[in-house]
Amino acid sequence: MTTPLLVADQVWVTTATEDRIAPSAHRDDLRRAAALPDRRAREFLAGRGLLRKTLGALRPALADADITTDPRGKPWLHKHPGVGISVSHSQGAVAVGVAIGRAVGVDVQRPGTSVTASFARRLLHDHARRIAALPPARAAEEVAWVWTAQEACVKASGAGFAGRPWTIDVPPGARSGHWGDYRWISLRDRSSLPLSCAFPMARG
Repeated sequence: MTTPLLVADQVWVTTATEDRIAPSAHRDDLRRAAALPDRRAREFLAGRGLLRKTLGALRPALADADITTDPRGKPWLHKHPGVGISVSHSQGAVAVGVAIGRAVGVDVQRPGTSVTASFARRLLHDHARRIAALPPARAAEEVAWVWTAQEACVKASGAGFAGRPWTIDVPPGARSGHWGDYRWISLRDRSSLPLSCAFPMARG
């Protein structure tokens, strides 16, 4: 999904693996990457590279914009507060979200081979029994889908972990839902990896 996918009105998601992304050569991105360990720097530049490529496809004038972060780490385009952006990494997979006129959160996860019952209960609560009978790998995949939706919501809100993503009700198998004023969408028909995005229902 290296071409931006429109998932809602003025909301796009793009995904790729790091080996298929041209790393960002933007001066500010390179400066930030220089302060990171090598592996994290490569991941960071791949994420910024995919984000800038996506911005270039949607709004070419924004592709070279400086990117800042708020105190909780949420990225924003400097001098363009009306454009929401989000980046997610998971073991070589990268996803970015771009939204015009509202915030956005995106999350991608490579599932493990199994999941503990306690972790499943923490994320799924009363829904956990629905995956208890699944084979271990399938259960881990479903939990990863749930987690991407939960994470996307708190990324969109800017709360991050302070938003307690594990408390957000996401039923197993669900493709969309709401959390307060936010809508989340799991791209189950479009992505081979668990991938979800979230955004405010009302455009600002």
